[in-house]
Amino acid sequence: MNDLRFYNTRTDKKEPFATREEGRVKLFTCGPSVYRRQHLGNYRTYLFEDVLHKYLEYLGFDVTRVINFTDIEDKAIEQAREEGLSVAELRRPVEEAFFKESKKLGISLPTEIPRASTSVDSSVELIQSLMDRGHAYRHHGDVFFDPLTYKGFGRLFGLDMSRWPKKKVRFRRDTYPGQRWNLGDFILWHKRRQEDGETWWDSRIGQGRPAWNIQDAAIIKKHLGFEIDIHTGGIDNLYRHHDYTLAIMEGASGKRFCPWWLHGGHLLVDGRKMSKSKGNVTYLDDLLEKGFQPRHIRFFLLYGRYRGQLDLRMPSLDERAGYLDRIRRLAGRLFTGRTNESGQTDRDPAAELRAAFQERMNDNLDFAGAFDAVAGHLNRSAGSGRAGRLSSKSRDLLYRALTEADRIFGVLGCAEPSEAR
Repeated sequence: MNDLRFYNTRTDKKEPFATREEGRVKLFTCGPSVYRRQHLGNYRTYLFEDVLHKYLEYLGFDVTRVINFTDIEDKAIEQAREEGLSVAELRRPVEEAFFKESKKLGISLPTEIPRASTSVDSSVELIQSLMDRGHAYRHHGDVFFDPLTYKGFGRLFGLDMSRWPKKKVRFRRDTYPGQRWNLGDFILWHKRRQEDGETWWDSRIGQGRPAWNIQDAAIIKKHLGFEIDIHTGGIDNLYRHHDYTLAIMEGASGKRFCPWWLHGGHLLVDGRKMSKSKGNVTYLDDLLEKGFQPRHIRFFLLYGRYRGQLDLRMPSLDERAGYLDRIRRLAGRLFTGRTNESGQTDRDPAAELRAAFQERMNDNLDFAGAFDAVAGHLNRSAGSGRAGRLSSKSRDLLYRALTEADRIFGVLGCAEPSEAR
């Protein structure tokens, strides 16, 4: 476990991973906003989080993970109003599609996924605590957080606080377009308004609803407490989101919230950022209709450094799919052919495969490096088998090591050796 290193956004460098409690990890992974269907860029983030979770368990950590559904932000209420639906009616097919597509891509999810709408009590408690501690205040029925009351605000992003305006500025909407900072106070609680329809609660801080900025913090506090080990999400969350969560949690509790922050890079399409205005938003079904298998798509989205940008181009996807299929065929031949029961080799192919896999994965989840290393070992083992130096026992041990690795890869479709033969 001590060899595991992550690139920590908080410190802007790669560091040896350590937990608060020996052998245990509290992990929060940003989930979907369920007013709209998830595209492949969203799934790239969920896949990196899936690999993180599974690899931590592979190493023997006891992982408690929470992922959330954001279901009562401004955009969800506006979308529901435009379509003549309730927020619950709007989100239901989106959530169903998320579960279905996650299963296709081999993404494992916690048994229960809390929603912002089921964590309002926790939001109210947090907001009351922030007001009591002088970080938040009421303004015409709404409640705002004043970042100037929290020392170190913006440190995840590296925000230059010298640019902060002297005049009081308030931002009342949940989210704003573009990758820029709102230099001012951000909203925590929306007072009840007619345009919100039935999306409001009666609470001790008034009638209304929690703002998007408080919702992740409320869910984390309710299900993991004020202190966790790892917080993840897409790189875009460094703008006007994760620094808000950090300030809220530490401002309300006075405790160190989270030492490890991991962020995944953007998915481009033909070199351009994915957006409705460009008409290049790409969904899982778009690639399935082109004949790609879910394993091809999972492999393409994971094959590379999760922090970097990834460009979705059909020739690249074809190339990666072909590479994966070649390794699958190689594994099939290796584990279904005959072995020499008297075969012997000085090498232990299973131990070598496992060591190479872990060496690369320990380096900030280097999925591509780990897969290439495993593929190289399979090629060498196939050569040993043809030369009569791979015994049945060695092959079974090798298969077991490959199966363990493929619980993280999720693309080789390993079967039990007895079934394969």
